[in-house]
Amino acid sequence: MTVRVLGIDPGLTRCGVGIVDVAANRSATLVDVQVLRSSPELSLERRLLLISEGLEELLDTHKPAFVAIERVFAQQNVSTVMGTAQISGVALMLAAKRGLTVTLHTPSEVKAAITGYGSADKKQVGTMVARVLGLAEIPKPADAADALALAICHAWRTGAAGGVLPTTGAVAAGKRSTPSLSPVALTPAQKAWRDAERNAPGPAAGTSAAPRRLNR
Repeated sequence: MTVRVLGIDPGLTRCGVGIVDVAANRSATLVDVQVLRSSPELSLERRLLLISEGLEELLDTHKPAFVAIERVFAQQNVSTVMGTAQISGVALMLAAKRGLTVTLHTPSEVKAAITGYGSADKKQVGTMVARVLGLAEIPKPADAADALALAICHAWRTGAAGGVLPTTGAVAAGKRSTPSLSPVALTPAQKAWRDAERNAPGPAAGTSAAPRRLNR
């Protein structure tokens, strides 16, 4: 079984989008990767429209089975986190219109899935993304590599393709066999987020303070 996952690293100025096909043996193949951009000189509504049009085109062209988005975290730069949240909302709406399942992954979950280390830096993540996909170079800019990492992380962590999270050593050695048909259980971080969102009152759901997201 092979599944197609579209990963989104949301941002108003730069929105990374990566699409990968992942097989049950956890091998992943690059389908497409782009960074959608909007100029800060444009009005907010125009910027949102530009990014949404780009996302729609990629969704309709590649027809993914799943969508993975980086979860928005509170950070000091309010304008940046607001733009990120707005793009996340656009992506969630576009996926819902197409009946697609969307999963939000924390930066630490993505880093741990790709490198085996939840505090890995961008270079380490990019290096492993290139290795997993068999690329000669790390995808640039970092938004592109992050989007691909999200897509791979989703397939590996959720068992969407029938596989499970491989060890870092196995990936580094190119060993991606011995698939399992059992989905991976929710991580402690995912369980905490799920419980917090269920218990949060009204529109404040999912807005609790949390560790900061990947630096933009």
